[in-house]
Formats: sequence, structure tokens, C-alpha cells
Amino acid sequence: MSARAMLRWVLLVQLVLSAAIAYGALRYGAVASTWLAAACGLACVLLARMLLTANNFRATARFSSATPAPFQIGAGARLRLFAEEFIATLTHSSWFMAHASAHQRIHAGATAPPLLLLHGYGCNSGYWTHLVRELDAARISHATLDLEPMLAGIDDFVPAVRGAVEALCAASGAQQVIIVGHSMGGLVARAYLRAHGSARVAHVFTIGTPHHGTSLASKGPGLNAVQMQYHGGDAGGDGGDPAAGGWLRALAASESAQTRALITSLFTHHDNIVAPQTSSVLEGARNIAFGGVGHVALGRNRRVLARLMQEINTLSTARDNL
Repeated sequence: MSARAMLRWVLLVQLVLSAAIAYGALRYGAVASTWLAAACGLACVLLARMLLTANNFRATARFSSATPAPFQIGAGARLRLFAEEFIATLTHSSWFMAHASAHQRIHAGATAPPLLLLHGYGCNSGYWTHLVRELDAARISHATLDLEPMLAGIDDFVPAVRGAVEALCAASGAQQVIIVGHSMGGLVARAYLRAHGSARVAHVFTIGTPHHGTSLASKGPGLNAVQMQYHGGDAGGDGGDPAAGGWLRALAASESAQTRALITSLFTHHDNIVAPQTSSVLEGARNIAFGGVGHVALGRNRRVLARLMQEINTLSTARDNL
């Protein structure tokens, strides 16, 4: 089953539950109006979704890394953090990803290298809705890719990535692409580099990627979730890092200093899916930290998107000046 189909089934179940609650409220006289009953059903489903988001923050708290002083936030910022993450999770899963299809868009006269966007675990190309708007506004060519089967091993996605890279280069006339990967997508990008090298890759930006694993991966189904498991200890090590699982250790051991220099990792110290949050720190790469942003919200947060676009523009300018 694709992520799109799964999300549509989940959405259907939520609608059925909302309707059942509304019917019960009317049937047993809890409310007198059909509109109030519908609002009651919808409110119950939204409350359940809110509790799921809250549970992610709770579940990762045990494994969270220490937040550096410059990124510590107060109660008001924590409320904004939760609200943004809840809205991001709700809109992405219930609308953007439930309706999305992978696409390739070539802008005539574009000077920046084209971007290939790789989503994370349980998602699809709809995750990139907000970034795609930024890329279109800047007339930067790009393509999205749905990584399927949804629960396959990370290496199983590499052939599709290779095909997308070649197709994007052919369509745009560029010799190289920039790969942007959110969460698991960043690991897929690294797996591509291991298999095919960097000849076609100008740079890789990973966003909220568990480079050393995450504690929540043990709760997810699929070989890819197993490969992203975190086994305790100190996150942020080399190829012998005991915190990472075997697949992650092998991936790290395969990478040269030149490969790591091609990677920039953007991450948040308040990630509610990647824990410890310092798992996103990749040695030998460039690491850019944020605070007050959740995992899903990384793909829509204004500060994160502005910094990513700035990095892309800087990279493009530097290449033009060579």
C-alpha cells in the first residue's frame, strides 16, 4: 500500500468516527442541533489527533539530548512549537500528502542546479508542498519522488533515486542535482551516494535526518524503521558509533571525508520524532541547528525554508563564480 492510499484510509476512518460521534450526540440528546453534533464529532477527532502529537513529544522526552542554552525556549515558545507541529501534521497527512503525486517541473532559463526532493518515513511527495512553492517562486527546477514500497529497506529506494536523478539532469540540461531529504529521505540520499558516488550530485541537504538513529524507530513497522533504530548510548559518532544500528554504522563506515563535505544537515533541538536530537549531527558535514521547531514542521517553518533557500542560492552563486 502506498502512503497516499494509507492516508486516505486513515482519513476515511476519521470521517466515519466523526460521523458516528455526531450521530450518537444527536441520538442520545447530548446536543439538539445537527451542526452542533457535527462540530462535536469533528472536535473529538481533532482532540485525538492533538493527543497523538502530544504523545510524540512525550515519547521522545526520555531520549532527548540536552538543549544548548541558545536554543532553550520558554512556555510561550513551547506552545507555539506544539501548535505549529500539530497543524503541520494535520494538514500534511489529511490533505497535502493524501492528494499529492510526484512531479517534475523544469523552469526555462534556471541557473541554479535542479533539486530532487526525498520525503521521509510514512510520507510522500506531498510533504514538500511549502518548499515547492518557494522553488517555483524562485524559478528553480525540481522533482519530487514517492519512495515506495513504503516499508521497504532504505537501499531498495536507491534505484528509483538514480532514475529520478538521471531524468532530472536530462530534462534540465544540468550535469548535477541538489538532493534535499527530510528525515529518512536524508539517509536515502546518503545510500545513493554510497551506491553511485557524487558525480551527479552538487550537494545534499538533510533536514531532521536521524543520522545515528532515533528511539521512535523501534515503534514503526518495516525494514526501513529497523534500519533507523537507535540503540542507546551517545548519539553522534563515527562508523563505530554504538548508538546506531548495524545499517547506519555500515553506511557511516562507507563514507569518505569528501562525501561528508557534500552534506549539510539542518535539524532542530526540539525534534519530536528524532531523539536524541543530536542524532541529526553528522560528523564531517556542515550542521545548522534550529530551535522551537518540530519534526514535521521543518518542511513548512519560515525560518527553516528561508535558510534552506539561502543555502541553495549561495551554493548556486559559488558554482557560477567558478
